Amino acid sequence: MNLLWLQSGGCGGCTMSLLCADSSDLLGSLADAGIRILWHPSLSEESGAEALDLLAACAAGDLPVDLLCVEGSLLRGPDGSGRFHMLGGSGRPMIAWVQELAARARYTLAIGSCAAWGGVTAAGPNPAGACGLQYDGEAAGGLLGADYRSAAGLPVINVAGCPTHPGWVVETLMALALGQFDGDALDALARPRFYADQLVHHGCARNEYYEFKASAEKPSDQGCLMENMGCKGTQAHADCNLRPWNGSGSCTRGGYACISCTEPGFEEPGHPFVQTPKVAGIPIGLPSDMPKAWFVALAALSKSATPRRVRDNAVADHLAVTPAIRRTGLK
Repeated sequence: MNLLWLQSGGCGGCTMSLLCADSSDLLGSLADAGIRILWHPSLSEESGAEALDLLAACAAGDLPVDLLCVEGSLLRGPDGSGRFHMLGGSGRPMIAWVQELAARARYTLAIGSCAAWGGVTAAGPNPAGACGLQYDGEAAGGLLGADYRSAAGLPVINVAGCPTHPGWVVETLMALALGQFDGDALDALARPRFYADQLVHHGCARNEYYEFKASAEKPSDQGCLMENMGCKGTQAHADCNLRPWNGSGSCTRGGYACISCTEPGFEEPGHPFVQTPKVAGIPIGLPSDMPKAWFVALAALSKSATPRRVRDNAVADHLAVTPAIRRTGLK
């Protein structure tokens, strides 16, 4: 399968993330799956006229594009012309190239939340007219329109994240190459379900603190980050704590709240990222699938039963109280 990768309005962070894939030979792993990289702006040798000739051949259908990967938001400004982002040397806006190539691609993938929803580059007044391939924030549409389907009959596959996890990209590409990915593999926002059916909360190293509602009060604390520090891990669809970054890390493991970067609109939560908005002392963003009354009752019961070890450690930057040593046998 031929893979063509374009970078639009973004920071290039998803490519940087991809280079941290677990495989020691990323390109070799893709090649073993039958994926040939036609061109990547950061990884390929071709540039200038050579790159433009290759893109023109793809757009004309002379060179098949099986996997069109777009990284970064699509800049439609000013006034829908797309001239805020011209593809160097081509005299054409990047959005024109993307539209033409997407019309021929067997599969089209939005790599990262900028390409999926518009992301950080669409925040604020958005003078650049930044949007995603098939979404403009939470609204279906984007550059290609809500009715777009690739040659294989699928909508844009939104491998969302800011940046996206390298494993999400590699596994999606390999599943497509092996013919093991269809419409049933996508959730309601067209994200691959193998990671989007999970929550960041699953596998979080701070879950004991969450269970007892023993909360951190400042960034260095070890406690749960949901109640005070803005963490949305109980609502965010991703497997970051089941599939650690670089084998061991995640936002919450590093002491920073999950900002729900796989969701549309995450870039403008309406409050500081590291603060939890509340009404009458109750967080507005409650865990997925949990009614408010249940949460209030559970929180009250949990706080009343919190062991001293958990309560003290939650507001410390190290283990202030270690677990008691007890016999675990049945005798």
